[in-house]
Amino acid sequence: MRAVLLINPKATTTSERARDVLVRALRSEVDLSVRYTRRRGHATVLAREAAAEGVDAVVTLGGDGTVNEVVNGLMTTTSAGGQPPTAERLPALATVPGGSTNVFARALGLPREWPEGASMILEGLRLGRYRTIGLGRADDRYFTFCAGFGLDAAVIHRVEEARRRGRVSSPGLYFRAFTAQFLFGSERRHPAIRLERPGEDTEGDLATVIVQNTAPWTYVGDREANPNPEASFDLGLDAMAFRQLGVASTTRTVTQFLSNTPDPHGRQVLRLHDVDEFTLVAERPQAFQLDGDYLGEREKIRFASVPAALRVIC
Repeated sequence: MRAVLLINPKATTTSERARDVLVRALRSEVDLSVRYTRRRGHATVLAREAAAEGVDAVVTLGGDGTVNEVVNGLMTTTSAGGQPPTAERLPALATVPGGSTNVFARALGLPREWPEGASMILEGLRLGRYRTIGLGRADDRYFTFCAGFGLDAAVIHRVEEARRRGRVSSPGLYFRAFTAQFLFGSERRHPAIRLERPGEDTEGDLATVIVQNTAPWTYVGDREANPNPEASFDLGLDAMAFRQLGVASTTRTVTQFLSNTPDPHGRQVLRLHDVDEFTLVAERPQAFQLDGDYLGEREKIRFASVPAALRVIC
């Protein structure tokens, strides 16, 4: 088996020594090539090159942002006829958790810490164990577990800016960013988003929208956050929107999706389950994120489910 290991050298939970251990372990199982990402977006290019070379597997060591870039590289590989290849013809994806949260890896059932996750990946490579999952697509960009339009994306933007100033990613940092955006952002006072679906009535005056391709949406430390607890890699997309961001109603809904038996509901909550496609349109530019990475502001995004898109080793 031929494999490429794509390493994000800035991964927050691994050291150079740990990377060397992983490389040696993988080389005991596969014919391995090791490549390092150098800048944002580089993993997409490297993954596309690996797929064109015909390797059997692409292994990532990094966080959810690295995984997202690799998935987009694989999914935008074209076959000889110019068509996207099927999951069976693409390299399988193996994800060794190396970021601060690792939502995608944990949603696949991998341990949070990279040594235990690497051990499961090695066993999966040895046994040829994989599953085929669906992906989400937002316009021309694929995502593995979540997208956000409005408040949650604006919070991620605040966190990314804080990390560039040297702050360490932590639940406390996200809580402070959420509080600041909730109190001072425009989402709460002036809901500006509408959700459009083919053949259905338009849902308007939405303050923020969370889209999921699997559950959970994210983790707060070890606790799952589940706005859409029935979301699954094997189904279409799920979405939850807040009609209003009142203090009492928002606190109640957040408490509901952080509970051990999540079931967010209420007059200010809109939820959709197993949806093939929909479009979000905003009266003014809204913050936008995919798989936990802030991608700027948009006024319109079309979301679609892409079933049975990719094989993953787990």
